Amino acid sequence: MTAYASGERTTPWGTLGCELRAVNHRFLELGARLPDELRALEPALRERVSTRVSRGKVDLTLRFRSSESAVSLQVDQALVARLGELAAGLRGSFPELRVGLVELLQFPGVLQSQAADPAELQAQALALLDSVLAEFVAAREREGGKLVAAILERVDGIERIAGEVRGLVPLIREGQRSKLQARLAELAQGADPARVEQELVLSLQKLDVDEELDRLSSHVDEIRRVFRQKEPVGRRLDFLLQEFNREANTLGSKSVDARTSNAAVELKVLIDQIREQVQNIE
Repeated sequence: MTAYASGERTTPWGTLGCELRAVNHRFLELGARLPDELRALEPALRERVSTRVSRGKVDLTLRFRSSESAVSLQVDQALVARLGELAAGLRGSFPELRVGLVELLQFPGVLQSQAADPAELQAQALALLDSVLAEFVAAREREGGKLVAAILERVDGIERIAGEVRGLVPLIREGQRSKLQARLAELAQGADPARVEQELVLSLQKLDVDEELDRLSSHVDEIRRVFRQKEPVGRRLDFLLQEFNREANTLGSKSVDARTSNAAVELKVLIDQIREQVQNIE
């Protein structure tokens, strides 16, 4: 399922930013973009995400923006004083000795910067990820709830159509019986009544859809049960949709009435709509 979440966290060394975005995918495919300061944290970040997300093409982006105070430079006054004493001691031997400001600042240790503590910065990044990840998972659950509601609405439609067809079956059978009796009466004057009845039974058996309707009802119950589970349901739904489609096709092939033919078409439309939505469910 698609989802997006982001957040920021202020640290003594600057501001951390985190983004998580995802599109549908059958498996978990995680891409990470990290600043150099947090490159070593990638395995821990991947483990954090994989414990909460099992499917989807997920992009994780971490940014670090240093604050002005974090990059400010400081002069080691004690070191400068010692260098001054050393220069004064050498001045008798080297009266022309001159040291410029730039040269002095380039001496190792004279200029110091307030560097970030790597361990603490990583801890801050993990805390930020946990916060963004919680928001991300909540967004996916909200979208998943909407998708489930839309799918179950179409499942209700399938159940309604199956019920309508079940109510039509006795009327269609009686109509077919009357048509067949009329045709046999025209084609077989004086035919054996028992043989006529046998032919009627065989013809009506070919049109029987009770088993297909029973299986449709069973699949409707199963798909509702699946959505009450907490584990991923995508593969199970794929199988159930294949079974739905098989029963709809059989219902259409056995149809001898425009009403049941239309019902089979409506069933296939609903099944295709469910299939499109199932592709977005984890």
